[in-house]
Amino acid sequence: MDIFAFPPLTLLLDAAYGALAGLASAVEPFAGASAAALAVVLVTLIVRALLIPVGFSQARAEQTRARLAPRLRELQRRHKKNPERLQKEMLELYRSENTSPFAGMLPVLAQAPVVGILYTLFLRPEIAGHPNDLLTHDLFGAPLGTSLVSAVFGGSASPSTLVVFGALIVVMIGVAEISRRVFRPLPMEGDSPLNSPTMMRVTGALHYLTAVFAAFVPLAAALYLTVTVIWTLVQRVLLRRRYPLPVPASVTV
Repeated sequence: MDIFAFPPLTLLLDAAYGALAGLASAVEPFAGASAAALAVVLVTLIVRALLIPVGFSQARAEQTRARLAPRLRELQRRHKKNPERLQKEMLELYRSENTSPFAGMLPVLAQAPVVGILYTLFLRPEIAGHPNDLLTHDLFGAPLGTSLVSAVFGGSASPSTLVVFGALIVVMIGVAEISRRVFRPLPMEGDSPLNSPTMMRVTGALHYLTAVFAAFVPLAAALYLTVTVIWTLVQRVLLRRRYPLPVPASVTV
């Protein structure tokens, strides 16, 4: 079933196509063949700029959760045999602090539709019944509508495609490594299973999921992901200085 055959979604996709194509046309005089790629970068920057206030709330929420962690662990110890009471007490604690366990997830949720639309725009040969001219654009010779996995396994991987995807993935891996080191989670107090080497490795590996995901989406979406992970890293570093996490006086591992 094609969900974009539903008229409202067809109109939405066509509107997004028109906006992106118009932006690409506007920057074409100085971007040339990479106009659509630059348009994707500009869209990414616009989306992230609009989400700056959410970034502040996300940083405050992260600080609050870190401050509440000892009290949450005490509730878990006290009510571990009564899950219903534990859930009630935890919700009351979050409510008293004017936060929630899901605070800070809005940036990810807000960007999901953007990535989905970009994925669709650079995947479909037709948009609302007319040819998709965005598929004729490339970035340094790599088609914006091609994914690395499909190019490699479909036998259409050109040197340009491999180099461009390789560069983006290397950047994402580099950003993930910096994020893993800079934002390494503090060990939990006591004999927590989260302190186990296996769990720490799993947590660290989550930073690299974006780079893996980028290999399966069209180049345009991979470009969006690359720009947004760089923005996220810089923003987190700056906001962490403004909203530092409390460091426990002593941690027993």
